[in-house]
Amino acid sequence: MPYRRISKKIELLTIDNPATSNKIEWYNIVNAGKTELEYIRRRHGFNMEHIQASTASSFSQRPMVMEEPKYVFLILHFPTFSNKKIKAGEVDFFIGHGFIITLHNNNLPALTGFFNSCKKDATALASYYKDSSAILLAEVLDRLIKSCYPLLDKNSQEIDEVEEVIFSNEQKKAVGVILDLRHNIINIRKIFQNHKNILQKLMNLRSSIVPSAEVKKHYTDLVEHSKRIWEALDNQKEMIEVLNSTNESLLNDKMTGIMKTLTIFSVIVFPLTLLAAIFGMNARYMPFVEHPFGFWMILGLMFTLSMFMLAFFKSKKWL
Repeated sequence: MPYRRISKKIELLTIDNPATSNKIEWYNIVNAGKTELEYIRRRHGFNMEHIQASTASSFSQRPMVMEEPKYVFLILHFPTFSNKKIKAGEVDFFIGHGFIITLHNNNLPALTGFFNSCKKDATALASYYKDSSAILLAEVLDRLIKSCYPLLDKNSQEIDEVEEVIFSNEQKKAVGVILDLRHNIINIRKIFQNHKNILQKLMNLRSSIVPSAEVKKHYTDLVEHSKRIWEALDNQKEMIEVLNSTNESLLNDKMTGIMKTLTIFSVIVFPLTLLAAIFGMNARYMPFVEHPFGFWMILGLMFTLSMFMLAFFKSKKWL
């Protein structure tokens, strides 16, 4: 039977080509606890340090690859989209002759989807014909890495939308979107920072079934994908930084215009207030006060003074 559910958290897919004498057992373990880890430890005798690193409650802060005599232990992170934020999802691998074990918290849809599609039709896998766990690992990583392209496309689309918002004179609205985009791009960069180095180490994986040159070819393709993603992230980082600078410049320019208007208003109003205060004195011989049209004459004087100051500001090109 190619597929079997061993427990609530452990699934086993046996990739067995009848035309060959070898087979691959793929254990897919979700939210591994002590019971699940003890199960795989008994079957394969893994290092306890690696077993403890694979518990569902722990999260490794960096990817790693460690080679043991009978297996390779690998920790990798991949971006996952949740609540408009991109976060790191961890998947741990144990790879040995005839088996591969994946441990994760079910937060990587690409991995779950790939396992489910293999359950339906394993003949679509290159590893089905090669009987090599190294090739199967390359196929799993290929699916996980390619799942990042839609996230990059989403970032590019949002960058275009932010650009339209900025030049639609809605700079305040753009601030929050830019912050979210910068956060997402930085997170993906952190996730992919060491991928290329890890994949280059995996290029030296040895298989007793498949020639080393063929294994190397699969992982070389993965390195190229990793490079392309990193280049795209560099471009997106540069674009969002430029847009952020542009948005800040427009906000500063708008604020400068507001401050200029307020300053001019204050400068014009101040002498008028002073003039009103002077004519409000209880002096006995105040000019215009006793005149029948004194009120209108004082208003005219204020208006003339205002026009003179506006003309002065305009001549200085302050308006």
